[in-house]
Amino acid sequence: MDITPWTQRLRRFATGRAVRALTVVIVAAGGAWLGIALGGAVHANVGPVEVGMSAEPSWSGETVVDAHPLGTLLFDTHNAPIGLRITLENINTARAGVLLEDPRFSDQLPALLEKELREGVRTLVLRAALCGLAGALLTSLIVFRRPGPALAGLLSATVMIAGTGAAALLTFRPNAVVEPKYTGLLAGAPSLVGDAESIVTRFESYRAQLAKLVNNVSQLYDAVSALPVYDSDPESIRVLHVSDIHLSPIAWNLMHSVTKQFKVDAIVDTGDLTDHGTGPEDRFVEEIGSFDVPYVFVRGNHDSKATQRAVDKQKNAVVLDDSVKSVAGLRIYGLGDPRFTPDKTVDVDSDPASLTALGRAHAMRLGQAFKPVDLVAVHDPSIAREFSGTAPMILSGHTHARSTELLPSGTRLLVQGSTGGAGLRALEHDEPTPVAASVLYFDRKTHRLRAWDDITLGGLGEQSVQIERHVETDPGRTISPGPTSVPSPTGSLSGTTSP
Repeated sequence: MDITPWTQRLRRFATGRAVRALTVVIVAAGGAWLGIALGGAVHANVGPVEVGMSAEPSWSGETVVDAHPLGTLLFDTHNAPIGLRITLENINTARAGVLLEDPRFSDQLPALLEKELREGVRTLVLRAALCGLAGALLTSLIVFRRPGPALAGLLSATVMIAGTGAAALLTFRPNAVVEPKYTGLLAGAPSLVGDAESIVTRFESYRAQLAKLVNNVSQLYDAVSALPVYDSDPESIRVLHVSDIHLSPIAWNLMHSVTKQFKVDAIVDTGDLTDHGTGPEDRFVEEIGSFDVPYVFVRGNHDSKATQRAVDKQKNAVVLDDSVKSVAGLRIYGLGDPRFTPDKTVDVDSDPASLTALGRAHAMRLGQAFKPVDLVAVHDPSIAREFSGTAPMILSGHTHARSTELLPSGTRLLVQGSTGGAGLRALEHDEPTPVAASVLYFDRKTHRLRAWDDITLGGLGEQSVQIERHVETDPGRTISPGPTSVPSPTGSLSGTTSP
């Protein structure tokens, strides 16, 4: 007896059922999302603020606090295909007045915020689940017009919603609220790209726009930062780390704004303040005297010894070159870069082995000739890395790309990007170099890093800004003396070519 027709019929039957089942699941998923989108949002009072809460598809599973049009706060709170969006809609003036006038209410505010936020999220979850199930059922009835497939769609939606909720709950990270990413855009900022504009005009226009941008964003950040933050902690020493300004006037605007808004106690510049280290460029460094806080400077490979002397003449300037100074309560060691690459008449030894050997020799001298220090400032990361174990924190620059690394010794190395957006070189490339700086928060008693804010602004012609907070997980860790064996991240430095 030939069984081939029966096999084909069975295969067609199984294939047809699989396709129908998959269709039911897809229709139910679409209906569930439609129901959540149309009816899942809720409104709640969280302290003096009226907020809207909604669930939305999200592969990253993040929580977004939307303060449109000023910007957003993003928290990496969970791993599930659903995100939570909280929109600040209005200020409840009556509640805000009570908060300002009644100190007892102010003391109760943190607990009240947590309670009301939790209640709002609980209401959102329940409402979104019910709307999702209703959407799946109604969509299945409309598409299939039979109760059987409709109930199957409802069951599929129940499984999907329950699974998504379980994934969000199991992967929930409450500590994510202390490390937000802030993004913002200055509304109505004019475009600065135009063929008819000169370099000077473009930079001056961008400088003015940048000053407004940084002030607005810094004020917003200071106002909404209701985290366990360090910006109002009297027990913190705040250090602004800048590097590779390269004669860019926009850097001064950024530094003045951040110094004021973040109440910075000292500035550390890890070099390449100028581009060619010439006499006319010395006028540029005179802006240092306008700061009301100490300005610590270490020479970069684009800064000449004459540049270093010009900086040293400025008010509040602290020049470090194989020397240690106490600044704002921190003992800081600084080493100028051994090279001066703009001078093409002199051979410059940029061999990685030579740089690491120089760094190792100075690190040994630091351990023998000076008392323990809290912070080391060096321009090139390949030299800076050899100071691993001599201090809890090392600052450097040179690469025009920000990065941080916890070295095996326990020392943290922070490589800063270009605070000047790479200077005039920003006009040489299609993609502008971001303007980068960081605010570091040190404990006033232990002198250890507790947290830092990375501030990144879009390069020339881009008015975007991002402030991202990082918290040091083990500020009291033991620092073990000795160089690290990890290879340098800067790569080959052969010849005289340099950032």
